Amino acid sequence: HRVADSTAQEEEVPDELEVQVPIIIDVLAALGIARIGVPGYEADDVIGTLTTRAAGPVVIVTGDRDLFQLVDDARGVRVLYTAKGGVARGDVVTESYISEKYAIPGRGYADFAALRGDPSDGLPGVPGVGDKTAAALITLYGTLDGVRAAAEREDPATRATIHAKLRAASAYLDVAPVVVRVATDLLIPDERLELP
Repeated sequence: HRVADSTAQEEEVPDELEVQVPIIIDVLAALGIARIGVPGYEADDVIGTLTTRAAGPVVIVTGDRDLFQLVDDARGVRVLYTAKGGVARGDVVTESYISEKYAIPGRGYADFAALRGDPSDGLPGVPGVGDKTAAALITLYGTLDGVRAAAEREDPATRATIHAKLRAASAYLDVAPVVVRVATDLLIPDERLELP
C-alpha cells in the first residue's frame, strides 16, 4: 500500500499501534535500555546506519527479512532471523544462507524482494513474477537496474512475456526500491548504546 500511493508523505500508523508506543518507551526507560530513533525513518533505517558505522562484527536480531540486505560476510554482518523459531531456534543468515534459500546472489535480497513483492511491507511485486522468476532475473542480470535494462533492450536470454511484465510494472519499479532499501546514512548522533 505504501508503493501504491507514492504521493503519500507519511505512512499511516494504525490506532492500535500508536497507543502502544508511549508505553514501550516508558518500559525501555525503566529498564535502562538504550533507545534511538530518527524522525521520519523506520527502525530498519536506524539499524542499517548503526550497522554501517560499526567497526566490528554485527549480529542483527530480527524477524524482518528486509534486514537481510545488510548481511555482509566480509564485514561480519549477520542476521539472527527469529520469525519462525524465536531467538533459541533462529536461523543465522549469511550470504550463503541467502544464496541457498532464495537462489540469488547473497547481496541481492533487496532487488529480489522488490521484484517478487513482500506482503509484510505492502509490496505487491511485479504481477506474474514470483520467487523463481525473480531469482532467475537477479541471478542473470545482477541488480534490479540490470533486470530493467534487459527488459528495455528485450534481451533474448529472457522470455518476451517477462520483458512485457517488467515494462508494464515500470511505475511500481520506480518506487519499490525506496520502500525496500534500508537507509545506511542517517544523521544519528554518536551515543553510548551499551546495556547498563
